[in-house]
Amino acid sequence: MKIDTDWMREVLFDLLRIPSPTGRTDAVMQYVGERLEEIGLPFELTRRGAMVARLDARQGKLSRAVVVHTDTIGCMVGALKPNGRLRLVPVGTHSSRFSEGARVTIYTDDPERWYTGTVLPTKASGHAFGDEIDSQPVSWQDVEVRVDENVGSERDLADLGIQIGDHVAHMALPVLTRSGYVNSRHLDDKAGVAAVLAAFKTLIERGDALDVGAHLLITIAEEVGHGASSGLYQDVAELVSIDAAIAAPGQASTETGVTVAMQDLHGPFDYHLTRRLFGLAREHDIEIHRDVFRYYRSDVAAALEAGAETRAALIGFGVDATHGHERTHLDALHNTARLVSLYLQTPLTFANWDAAPTGPLERFPSTAVQPARVEPRWDDDEEEPPMRHTPVEDP
Repeated sequence: MKIDTDWMREVLFDLLRIPSPTGRTDAVMQYVGERLEEIGLPFELTRRGAMVARLDARQGKLSRAVVVHTDTIGCMVGALKPNGRLRLVPVGTHSSRFSEGARVTIYTDDPERWYTGTVLPTKASGHAFGDEIDSQPVSWQDVEVRVDENVGSERDLADLGIQIGDHVAHMALPVLTRSGYVNSRHLDDKAGVAAVLAAFKTLIERGDALDVGAHLLITIAEEVGHGASSGLYQDVAELVSIDAAIAAPGQASTETGVTVAMQDLHGPFDYHLTRRLFGLAREHDIEIHRDVFRYYRSDVAAALEAGAETRAALIGFGVDATHGHERTHLDALHNTARLVSLYLQTPLTFANWDAAPTGPLERFPSTAVQPARVEPRWDDDEEEPPMRHTPVEDP
């Protein structure tokens, strides 16, 4: 599969420049909708603003889904302070230590009135506080926003139109290095969105009808735990979430590869689907890792907790310093797009069983039953590389 990496990179940087903290995602979803129209993928919006696109199979039946999210961590104005600065409350789970020094945009209810500022510790000057700047606590109570306006009181802030509950978005400030690293806030999950859109673009341009229909669910509240709790069609047999994989000491993920998460905070993912994705990547020479995440949950967790009757898995592109000063590599996004596009060309893990939500005991898959082997499909003008078949085995 030939992934249009230039297009994927362009989409990624466009997404990163559009602020979209949870609760304020209309602009980024408008952009995603325009990109879906560009590649010819039909979609519709839910009442809450999530997006559901569909890529039909030969028979038109929809049986699997890929899910990503456009919302990011952020903040809200918690109070207008007497010194003319803003107290913050977090949106999503992240530490205030990674907001210190961040440039932010404050959005008022008037679309024409928005302001910039900087998140600073309440004791920000060594010349004024000496060693106290090193001993002050790390908490949201110990940071504030210095607004880039001539303000010195609560009244001054109110006169600007700033109110409690206004969204405060961290500027992503994306940078692409010569070595292919992307440094930016909010790679989680805008890099995943770019990779998945590139995968669907590849399949649409290839023009081959899929054996199994797929829909792309783009959610807008993953960072606060809602995720894919709504928006899934009832006939979805397999659900795969694409999100950031944790590249850190003690983890197996890397910034250049794809990770199959075997478990997150919610619990283990589907035994058969996780191993099938891992084997598919190995067969096609994609850098792949297995990992477990102890302080992490995804769109899939919300779907399962809402009662979705589906096999579920999570794959991720490796990201260093998640929910902080994030970094990934373009290779990870390319590998993720390849794996998604390959997966969408395959039959269901257990086609005879998973096509229906229930069935008899004697047909129920066990850990001793192997999923169907995936046959590679290559463009006619490409030389077929040597294949390494990796059976999916019970460990």
